[in-house]
Parts: sequence; C-alpha cells; structure tokens
Amino acid sequence: MDSTTATSLWDELTGTQPEPHLWVVIATVVAALAVTVPPGLWRLSRNAITIAHEGGHGLVALLTGRTLTGIRLHSDTSGLTVSRGKPYGLGMILTAAAGYTAPPLLGLGGAALLASGRITLLLWLATALLLVMLVMIRNAYGALTVVLTGGLFVLVSWLTGPQVQAAFAYAVVWFLLLGGVRPAFELQAKRARGGAGDSDADQLSRLTHAPAGVWLFLFHAVSLCSLLGGGRWLLGL
Repeated sequence: MDSTTATSLWDELTGTQPEPHLWVVIATVVAALAVTVPPGLWRLSRNAITIAHEGGHGLVALLTGRTLTGIRLHSDTSGLTVSRGKPYGLGMILTAAAGYTAPPLLGLGGAALLASGRITLLLWLATALLLVMLVMIRNAYGALTVVLTGGLFVLVSWLTGPQVQAAFAYAVVWFLLLGGVRPAFELQAKRARGGAGDSDADQLSRLTHAPAGVWLFLFHAVSLCSLLGGGRWLLGL
C-alpha cells in the first residue's frame, strides 16, 4: 500500500460524513424497535446483544490484567466468558459488571460518533472489535454468529453508498441502546421467579457483599441513561 492510498484511507476513516435526514433517523429507531419488542424477533436479534455483553466481559477482563481464555455464545442467546486471575478484587468486580452495561454503553459511544458525523469510523471500529472477539470464540455457534455479524458490517462498509451506510449505522446504534435496556428487566423477572441464581448481579453481590438488587439498579440506570443521552444525540436535540 503506497502512502497516497494510506492517506486516502486514513482521511476516509477519520473524516466526517453527512448526517441522514430526520425521517431516516426515525425510520431506523422504528426498525430497531421492530426487532427488539416482539418476543419472536427478539429471540433472534438478542444474539447481537449477547455478542456485546460477552465482549464487554472479555474487554474489561483484559483491561484489568486478567487472562482471557475464551468466549462461548449459545443458541439460546446465553453466553460465557472465562478469564483467569484473582477470583476477587476490583478487576473481577469490573469484569462481572461489564456484561449488562456493555451494550448500552457501546450504543452511547456509537451515538457520540454519529452525532459528530463519523459514520465510517463507527462501522470500521465495530468490524475491528468483532474480528478481535472472533479470535477468542471457543464454540462453533459463537464463531458463526460473530462471522455473520462481522460480514454484514464488511458488506455494508464496502459495497453500499453513504446513505445506506448511514441508515445501517443509525439502526445498529438504536438497536444497542434499545436492546441494551431489555436484558436487565428480563434478569429482574427471572430472579423474581427464583431463577438466574448465578447471574452477573448475584456474582457481584457475592464479590462486594452488596445486595444483587443494587447491581440490578445499576444495570437499569446505565441502560436507561444511555438510551436517553444517546437518543438525544441521534435525534439532534
């Protein structure tokens, strides 16, 4: 790759692109709601939230000095991230807390990028994160899910025009913001029925001696605040 090509790619990556029309933004939030609210479609689309959830565990594990040994994604939309290190302390707490907070925070970060017009940068960053995650996947279903998701980003990034890329990017960010809200409510409902005894909230309760309800409140607060803040950015308010 010569210097001219490299400079052109860098300019494209770091440059800004025109924001879509308001009707496109509204259409993308409707599309995100359409795959988040109906139970049948949610069972399928929730796989993408699981990727972000387990990716959050894995990323924070690495950032806090733990050794990430593998990530598994299952067809029932559950997942498992395994890391080695001290089974207590701040690193373990942050790693356990990163799962439910990762999708909405990724959505908030994506909304910030889109609000500044950096659509291409968002698409490339998402593709890079999926590629890194693929290296750590340890089961066939998980690999297939990540490959299909990453492939979709690559196809949109390379084969479509600016308008389609913008609509796709906005739909993805809306989905992370909206889809990031629902899992905490699902976990709360499971715990109310006596299930999910080894959930992230229960693990955090054992690590910190704070009630699991406190951590559930944190999950709700992060997801709802991210939705409100990210939604305002996306709508240009």
